[in-house]
Amino acid sequence: MRVDELRPSTGSTKRRKRIARGIGGKGGKTGGRGTKGQYARSKPGRGFEGGQMPLKQRVPKLKGFTNPFRVEYYAVNLDTIDKLGVSEVDPAVLVDRGAAHKGLPIKVLGRGKITRAVKVSAHAVSKSASDAIVAAGGSVVILPPAHKGPRPAAKGNQFTNR
Repeated sequence: MRVDELRPSTGSTKRRKRIARGIGGKGGKTGGRGTKGQYARSKPGRGFEGGQMPLKQRVPKLKGFTNPFRVEYYAVNLDTIDKLGVSEVDPAVLVDRGAAHKGLPIKVLGRGKITRAVKVSAHAVSKSASDAIVAAGGSVVILPPAHKGPRPAAKGNQFTNR
């Protein structure tokens, strides 16, 4: 037996029904679609709802959500503070030394190690960073928010003057 002689066993496959091929037999002329009407001609589009506004067009088009009260911090890690070589660190020192950007509140994070006692003043400090600073003999001071009055709107605020 060769590959070109292979075929399915007798009776295991059935020929497909060829509908709408003339009026001579069953399935001719209208081809099982009835007479006239939308469904006799061609398929309506996917998601078509009979002229009603489709669901995909009714749902809101907003992509996600922007929290208007989000506070964006500039992250400074312990290894960066250790490299500065100063005994007191506050946002002004970090900006002067190029370790942070001006205008953003500072948050100290716990990556790296600190080897000496440092007094750290920042707007926020992570728990791991605070523990490491205190363990090295330093202290942590949390500064109040830099803004005055009500909380400022986040960047890209979508809720302005509608």
